[in-house]
Amino acid sequence: MSDSTQSLEHLMTKAQQFLDQVDLTAKQSEVTELEKLTLAPDFWESQKAQDTMREIALIKEEIEDYQLLARLLDDSRASNELTNENPDDSSLVQEVAQLLKQFSKTIKRFEIKQYLSGPYDKMGCYFSIHPGQGGTEAMDWAQILKRMFTKYFERKDWKYNLISEIPGEEAGIKQVEYELNVPYAYGLLKRERGTHRLVRLSPFNADNLRQTSFALVEVLPIIPEGHDAIEMKESDLVWKFTKSGGAGGQNVNKVNTAVELTHTPSGIIVHCREERSQVQNKERALSKLKSLLAQKQEEELSVELAQEKGQHQHASWGQQIRNYVLHPYKLIKDTRTQVETSQVESVLDGDLDQFIEAELVLQ
Repeated sequence: MSDSTQSLEHLMTKAQQFLDQVDLTAKQSEVTELEKLTLAPDFWESQKAQDTMREIALIKEEIEDYQLLARLLDDSRASNELTNENPDDSSLVQEVAQLLKQFSKTIKRFEIKQYLSGPYDKMGCYFSIHPGQGGTEAMDWAQILKRMFTKYFERKDWKYNLISEIPGEEAGIKQVEYELNVPYAYGLLKRERGTHRLVRLSPFNADNLRQTSFALVEVLPIIPEGHDAIEMKESDLVWKFTKSGGAGGQNVNKVNTAVELTHTPSGIIVHCREERSQVQNKERALSKLKSLLAQKQEEELSVELAQEKGQHQHASWGQQIRNYVLHPYKLIKDTRTQVETSQVESVLDGDLDQFIEAELVLQ
């Protein structure tokens, strides 16, 4: 039996296991029931309208994925039979190779989703990058990370919306934040949260000395409006309004559009000044607060589960997670999974799957 045939049969077994775990008829019925809700005259006035539409899209995508898997399984069975009957047919060998490639990619996607079972893993996210101490060096490193992650978003065909960006005086950025309203964006990216460390020859130093720079990545789930998991009492919220500084037109500097929101039970403070109106900044502040509370809840659960397993788990997400060494040798190494590669240009061009997938499996 050839290696390709063995690999194909292995994938067929996995595909059948995935298909045995799902009831597509029940999922289709779920879509039908949700779509009935959208026919109500007051549907779009409901807080949960967007949630419902997002859930419909998510289930439909899941159904399509399983239908694709079923088709690939049928094609594989047919190709396998033909190959066994005609082992010397070169056209069949090529066909099996192509099928194997597509089948393997599809199975991998299913395997990854098995690990995305957290309470917010299916949701989109707010994604931000902040330079650490070190002035221009750190701001330039933050700019490099910005490029790396946006390249990763593009590889995934994810649509991303730039919320805000503050450029550095000399080079780089002081801060950048994106909104990714993409299914599973939070689940895939949340373990990129933490400190990323760069070692290189400084392009900003006349002596061309080796320099270490740090930047912090933050990832928060986007909690849909009306989501029941996060409750906030109006009595727990303290609002403060001030004038926005910086660019944005004359209005933002004359009117109290900037918002500071304090959640008294947790002590969390959220600042929002990106939008042009106070109402928009209030909405974004509330959304950010929900995200921060959800993250806090998830961290506490993670610590609790780790303690039950007898593992040591820090409550902070801000630890150094990955080293990017460009001098005196080239190596990128994850401190949690020990996954490493010398293909630094590829990683900095957005090829992050090996790191992200290894961390998913490790959880």
